[in-house]
Amino acid sequence: MGERDAVIVGYDAVSPLGSDLDSQWQRALAGKSGIGPLTRFPLAPDFPVSIAGQVPDIDNENFPFLTPRHQAAWSSPVFKYSMLSVARALERSRIEITPDIAPRVAVTYSSAIGGLDAVLNADRRLQAENKLPLPYANPNSCINMVGGKIAILTGAQGPITTTITACATGLSSIIIGAMFLAQGRADVAICGAVDFALVEPIVAGFYTMNGVYNPKEGRENDPPETASRPFSSDRRGFVISEGAGAVILTTRAFARTHGLQASAELAGWGMTSDAHHFVAPHLPTVTRCMEEAIADAELEPGNIDAVNGHAASTRVGDQVEYDALRAVFGNTLPPVSANKSLIGHAMGASSVIETIFALQGMQADILPPTINYTPDPQIDIDCVAEGKRAVSQEFVLKNAFGFGGCNACAVFRTI
Repeated sequence: MGERDAVIVGYDAVSPLGSDLDSQWQRALAGKSGIGPLTRFPLAPDFPVSIAGQVPDIDNENFPFLTPRHQAAWSSPVFKYSMLSVARALERSRIEITPDIAPRVAVTYSSAIGGLDAVLNADRRLQAENKLPLPYANPNSCINMVGGKIAILTGAQGPITTTITACATGLSSIIIGAMFLAQGRADVAICGAVDFALVEPIVAGFYTMNGVYNPKEGRENDPPETASRPFSSDRRGFVISEGAGAVILTTRAFARTHGLQASAELAGWGMTSDAHHFVAPHLPTVTRCMEEAIADAELEPGNIDAVNGHAASTRVGDQVEYDALRAVFGNTLPPVSANKSLIGHAMGASSVIETIFALQGMQADILPPTINYTPDPQIDIDCVAEGKRAVSQEFVLKNAFGFGGCNACAVFRTI
């Protein structure tokens, strides 16, 4: 164990299960779904998507950076939710970013989609009213501005970068943050991701890609909470959701020197590119990503106690992930928890929210259930379908795979 190894000293998330982390975790353990009717925008009678995973509003949270004036300027929700998750994660970590440590604090917090809603609103204003965009329209739409605003909020003055790897963005942010620590470029890294993709053209675009949940004929009135079905024989695509999550990394030496309590460490990681197809995952490179993460942790597959799956509920994606898991673990595949059954797919934020749920489970030695599961003869998997399960977890593998063939896998160890 090296002095510059990355340890986790704080984290926080907002998801369709709630805005308070403890209540989200209890709902997850109870198998409660955060999926419901789509209300983010008015739905035309023929709009093809009607359900989503929406987060609670936080306008009344008592934080100074969420003043009405601030929210009017920074209108895209990616800003207030990302900043809230970071503020609370730092509070949990007990780190105060003072001027003496600020140059050694990195920011890799990112977004896969960013503030495209601001561009859409500006375009509608221009077309309908012939009014030029408001001054903050372009800054709202700059994806790197999420990290920039977090740096301004916290005073972090170390390396800053935007780690966009589609649906793997959150986990990639953690990995890149750990790289800054390992290279001696920072002692602390503010990692995570935020996405609010419930914008009309984005939602409709996922439908035309045949990726989003599309009910079987005759089952259009099924309850929304039953729609997200990872690894299930009747899976029908992912449910679009939204959310934010922050993870605070420090070096082992920094945590010890400053009396910080680390809950886990990033023991190993892998990143690969499919170089194959713009959305369809590629078995060989997905498999290698998992293998490299386990090898980087200096472990054997048999050391992994549980897997937190990507498990988006797509026909091809779930099958490829399962086939890769079998290639890595053989007949000793550990239980695989699929959190998207509970919260849907929050795009780039999904992998960091799910990482936080995995960390919660490691601390409590418990796995939340995968709900809505009907066995698939082609996927012989233990996905904790019966309800929460007590499982001792020293090492957990987290998978995340994104459009463009961006794969990220990480092994976390309980401290």
